[in-house]
Amino acid sequence: MSAFLETLIGGLLAGTMYSLVAIGFVLIYKASGVFNYAQGSLLLFAALTFATLTDQGAPFIVALAVTIAALVVVAVAIERLLLRPLANRSPMTLFMATLGLSYIVEGTAQGVMGSQIRALDIGLEDRPIFLGDILISQFDLVAAGVAVVLVGALSLMFDRTRIGISLRAVADDTRAALSIGVDINHIWRIVWAVAGLVGLVAGLLWGSRQGVQFSLSLVVLKALPVLIIGGFTSIIGSIVGGLIVGAAEALAETYLGPLLGGGITPWFAYVLALIFLFIRPAGLFGERQIERV
Repeated sequence: MSAFLETLIGGLLAGTMYSLVAIGFVLIYKASGVFNYAQGSLLLFAALTFATLTDQGAPFIVALAVTIAALVVVAVAIERLLLRPLANRSPMTLFMATLGLSYIVEGTAQGVMGSQIRALDIGLEDRPIFLGDILISQFDLVAAGVAVVLVGALSLMFDRTRIGISLRAVADDTRAALSIGVDINHIWRIVWAVAGLVGLVAGLLWGSRQGVQFSLSLVVLKALPVLIIGGFTSIIGSIVGGLIVGAAEALAETYLGPLLGGGITPWFAYVLALIFLFIRPAGLFGERQIERV
């Protein structure tokens, strides 16, 4: 029984790492209804900028402040050069634009900061913690705490602040929001900046675990099952989806892996997401779209 609980708890904690990536997607989707494929590139850009600055001797706080400032500049540039010219275009057009943007961000980052793998030390060691007979990763425990804090902060922003209310108005009906004076361009800049900050948190944690390298942007592929299960419009859903994916992967690898020859982790989450698409296409917390003819 202790082995089962250890596997389950380890999977749940590991799933919060997926959730941190998924939250960035949810923010952009809530504001514009577009799946932002460039979120992985922003995550990589943030981690690479921070790692480059620390490698050159910059203190942690200075590197963090400069990285945040760079992400804000990138958010403003994306709104002015990409989103504003493509306003009122179809979601597919905007998705293809974010796809192209991802390659631009990665290529620019590689050209400016180099492509070598960098170790990233954020002062967080992956020490084992024993709760009785159950072994828990300290790193995963901290990541789970960070995810909870982010969800709480973002939920307060959406529910209690003027910006959050404006964002929800834009997401519900863009034209109606414009008619009452909501500055949609300002909202987009804020959302992309916040999504970049979320990407920074996720990038620091993922980069600390597996190094800052250009394959880091591919972590977005693991966020897809999380979004499908939790729902594309729910921040809480991204956390629940990440927990489900993490736990399911860990349990499947432990108990089904020996029967199927191992190697279940890379694809099992997508099978689970496919099942959810048949049963509940909007996800557990997603908003069902009703179209009237």
